Amino acid sequence: MSIFIDKSTRLVVQGITGREGFFHSAQMLEYGTNIVAGVTPGKGGEWVLEGKVPVFDTVKLAVETTGANCSVIFVPAKFAADAILEAADAEVPLIVCITEGIPVQRMMKVQHFVRQRDVTLIGPNCPGLLTPGISKVGIIPGTIAKSGNVGIVSRSGTLTYEVLYALKLKGKGVSTCVGIGGDPVNGTDFVDVLGMFEDDPQTEIVVLIGEIGGSDEERAAEFIGDHMTKPVVGFIAGITAPPGKRMGHAGAIVEGGTGLASDKITALRKAGVRVADWPGQIAELIASK
Repeated sequence: MSIFIDKSTRLVVQGITGREGFFHSAQMLEYGTNIVAGVTPGKGGEWVLEGKVPVFDTVKLAVETTGANCSVIFVPAKFAADAILEAADAEVPLIVCITEGIPVQRMMKVQHFVRQRDVTLIGPNCPGLLTPGISKVGIIPGTIAKSGNVGIVSRSGTLTYEVLYALKLKGKGVSTCVGIGGDPVNGTDFVDVLGMFEDDPQTEIVVLIGEIGGSDEERAAEFIGDHMTKPVVGFIAGITAPPGKRMGHAGAIVEGGTGLASDKITALRKAGVRVADWPGQIAELIASK
């Protein structure tokens, strides 16, 4: 079993004819993801990826024609918020937005609309989802992970890749990997995913990868302490980050004494989470259990 995506996932790619969308669509298709449609306004009626995937002008038409139940967005930042709204309006139940650089105020309006529609949004500014050996939606390399019982939820794409590969080298596999993104305003958060992993019979241990900025990790620690029975291993990036300087992600910034890595680590450890000192140590802690 997995969370979010599996063999029943029917994917529509918004922005499939663009450079990034086309490249990663080819990677997803090769991995085994069931891509049933692409969307690029003005290019409806075309076929891409060696004639395997039809292109539509709108998400609504793509959903009505193909039964797509998941969307992944590779649309430039100035159009990405509207792309999310279009997918939500077409009643796509799961939307994954890879695009980074969407203005915070726009995302606040998008988040409100999406929640009204009872739609699950992953991202934006995220690497997407991977269920090893079954399906991937986004840009996580499929070759760096094997199937297993470790669930991963992360704000950082690059650190996710490092941990996936470290686990594979230790012979440890993953049930599902979820990149929630590092923007200040996003769709799905740590608590949402932790709850799903707690209920997933395949997942026996959970990895949480956080970073400076905001208070999501503290809320996750509270949820872990109050609700989770499965062991959790964590890592927080940015322990040496200077206050007031954004580090990589738009949401990775320490302001007004909040968002400190040390506070997040303390909260996680208080909740019983084993916190690694470096990303690769996560695999060592899991392997030694």
